Amino acid sequence: MPIHPLWIVAILVVVLIIFGPGRLPELGSAAGKAMREFRKATSELTDSISTASSTPAAAPPANPNPTSQAASTTPIQGDGAAKTTEPASSTKN
Repeated sequence: MPIHPLWIVAILVVVLIIFGPGRLPELGSAAGKAMREFRKATSELTDSISTASSTPAAAPPANPNPTSQAASTTPIQGDGAAKTTEPASSTKN
């Protein structure tokens, strides 16, 4: 249902009576700033979404935490459990 121009005029008259002629420019300015900020925020959001969707994802790092060579895990024949072996130390008694 379209808004009839008479309703718009009636709303403006009520606003004029409530706020008075001195505050109307201030209210109009505040409404204009709010609409400008809203448009700016929506355009920034649209730009960031389109930029994010057009750039490919970065490749993960090759190996950030290399495993230590001090201990290794080797399977044991029979029960299927793993056994940790330590490298032999070369100490003489």
